[in-house]
Amino acid sequence: MSPSRLTGTQIRTLYDTLAQANPEPKGELDWTNPFTLLVAVVLSAQCTDKAVNKATAPVFQTVRSARDMLDLGEDRLRAAIAPLGFHNTKARNVIALSEILVREYGNEVPADREALESLPGVGRKTANVVLSIAFGQPTIAVDTHVFRVANRTGLAPGKTPLAVEEALLKVTPADRLHNAHHWLILHGRYVCKARKPDCPRCLIREVCLYPDKTAA
Repeated sequence: MSPSRLTGTQIRTLYDTLAQANPEPKGELDWTNPFTLLVAVVLSAQCTDKAVNKATAPVFQTVRSARDMLDLGEDRLRAAIAPLGFHNTKARNVIALSEILVREYGNEVPADREALESLPGVGRKTANVVLSIAFGQPTIAVDTHVFRVANRTGLAPGKTPLAVEEALLKVTPADRLHNAHHWLILHGRYVCKARKPDCPRCLIREVCLYPDKTAA
């Protein structure tokens, strides 16, 4: 039994429509390499990408690796990210994960889920973002936006982020897998919003099974 409530044709239509509108979707966090991406995603928890980019812009001018981050130090990092929520904990986690990367991984970010999830402040979603975006692995990170879109549309309903992730991996066409995370998160952020979805602007409303579509 398919984990999707949509037919195969509807699933293909959904992704093809999003792809046609945005052929090369990009995440909205600023980064230059796997380490800066990892740091940005860790800092983005319960913060907007815009706020994270503003905070990391001066940091990433000199910090490009875990060793650079240790040279910067926790105090200066904490001051730089002070506007972000939970900045004390985040600064502590970034320094701790940097120490591990230098000590155990030769100052490199490992392209391995288990290794990533063992780092302080790194959960499955963060690991999936890094594996997908930095290393091109076939994963889909499920945040609140992806979770909402997958459930509302019927594309990959599930009660937990892991259930949605597993369903998405099963039903997403192989040629759409790499960009699926970006398409779904952007759709959830700007169209299929939490409080009130903007259904009149939705490009995939014809295949969406959400019963409470909004009117113009």
